[in-house]
Amino acid sequence: MLAYVLFALKDLWRRLANLRRRMRAAPDYVLFLLEGAYPDLPAPDGGFLRRRLAPRPLSLEELAERFEEVAGDPRVRGVVLHLRALRLAPAQIGTVRGMIGRLRAAGKRVVAWATSYDIATYWVACAANEVLLQPGGGVAPLGLRQEYVFLADALEAVGLKGDFVQISPYKTAPDRFTRTNLSDEAREMANWLMDSQYHALLEAVRAGRTLDEAGALRLVDDAPLTDKTALDRGAVDHLVHEEALPAHLGTDGRPARLVPWDEARRQLLRPPLPHPGRHIARIRIDGLIVDGWSRRPPFRLPFPILGEVQTGDLTVVQQARQVLEDRRAAALIVYVNSGGGSATASEAMAASFQQVAARKPVVAVMGDVAASGGYYVTTPARWVVARPGTLTGSIGVLAGKFVDTGLGRRLRTHREVVSRGKNVGLFHPDRPFEPHERAWVWESIRRTYELFLERVAAGRKMPVEDVDHVGGGRVWTGRQALERGLVDELGGMEEAEAKALELAGITTRLSVRDVREGRNLMAPSSVAAGEPEGLGGLQAHLATAWGLFRGGAPLCLSPVLWTRDMGSAYDP
Repeated sequence: MLAYVLFALKDLWRRLANLRRRMRAAPDYVLFLLEGAYPDLPAPDGGFLRRRLAPRPLSLEELAERFEEVAGDPRVRGVVLHLRALRLAPAQIGTVRGMIGRLRAAGKRVVAWATSYDIATYWVACAANEVLLQPGGGVAPLGLRQEYVFLADALEAVGLKGDFVQISPYKTAPDRFTRTNLSDEAREMANWLMDSQYHALLEAVRAGRTLDEAGALRLVDDAPLTDKTALDRGAVDHLVHEEALPAHLGTDGRPARLVPWDEARRQLLRPPLPHPGRHIARIRIDGLIVDGWSRRPPFRLPFPILGEVQTGDLTVVQQARQVLEDRRAAALIVYVNSGGGSATASEAMAASFQQVAARKPVVAVMGDVAASGGYYVTTPARWVVARPGTLTGSIGVLAGKFVDTGLGRRLRTHREVVSRGKNVGLFHPDRPFEPHERAWVWESIRRTYELFLERVAAGRKMPVEDVDHVGGGRVWTGRQALERGLVDELGGMEEAEAKALELAGITTRLSVRDVREGRNLMAPSSVAAGEPEGLGGLQAHLATAWGLFRGGAPLCLSPVLWTRDMGSAYDP
């Protein structure tokens, strides 16, 4: 009851504030400066240390909320996007383009302006009504390029050698450590991923610049372009200095009034409050999937895995049990931005989401990457949403270790071992797998893969043979995954929210609340039966950086685990 009283008071206050704002002049255009990297979702509050060491960056979700406020104010004519260097993956570029599309659908004019355009900013700009360029600027080379680095010889030079067992040649995550070039399967996969992303780029240019397919291809291949050449070829609409934007966007001889967001937010009409009480719960699967508790470093370190966010099954399972017991949570959205990790942790998370799905709708939404274990955890969802450029699939398993072939000797270390038990040294780095050990490792990853296939087949309502045909470690873009039945819809968080409400039978808008991460243990609920057999005693020792160099049991590890930016958007 108290919640409804507070809601009524807040709603009344907001209505009065909007009456006051209507009496004042609104900006003609709201100016947004877009530069650098943007996480998909707001960073969780990490306490005093994280706030001081790493101030929270603006997220794409928060940017979408700002655009929504502009779209909801009928007095504002449009938005000017001042574009600087953007560090966005193709999936995120698609998200920003979707935001621009919703602004245009609301009747707002979107104008892109830049001193120069690179591939990311031009890809975004092509979604706008008008593309403007500063005189003297230009358009950089357009297209996509991916470089693959192989470390087998480098590791051998320091005395290390990778020894991995993969479920199929398409499960290529270890290749960078064990090979000196792309395998035939990796090259095939790299080409189909590149084709999909390149098609998306050409389609954006074609639609944005009103060209046919040949014209879009010609424009991309003609770049780089100087300012005048860009204007002549139709790559941009006008050459305009930023200081001349008010005059350029004005009407009837009156310059337009441009106001930056920080100032405009105090002038725009506020949107309606979400309905009180019930809400949509959201659980995040970010970074490496590990056994144990989630870990978020106070700031990102420049080291693979050590500097990454890690999502642990202990944390996620407790969150899922919170959602199950919370009567106010009408549905659950599982946001996944992960290239995978521990097979046992992925299974534990999936089992907990299946418990929730027995009582409430579960919708999964994918970020830049939702592959391998990151795909595994989406299998209990009734609906799966992926961005067109999301990297997903990688349905497969691997296991292995790094063998010390001389590193200890070079470091002048000495080691003696006292042990008991025939196979106690299975994953130790002092020797490669013996034939009988390799046979056991193969059997363990085969069993894990079998469970993976069963999870996907049940969730996607597909025969196991069909899942295996698109699985085996193969990575797909979101667009390709939709064609193959691995996801249900192309979109982002907005589409996931709409579907969650639909499945819950709710017509009013609800707020989305992140489920708190805590360490208070909750006992399992007995609301659902028929859970699939778990992975038993399989332990994922490779789920941390130390484990990666000491070896471990089956991993649902994606070849795109460490890719986050345009420069390495996909990597078999």
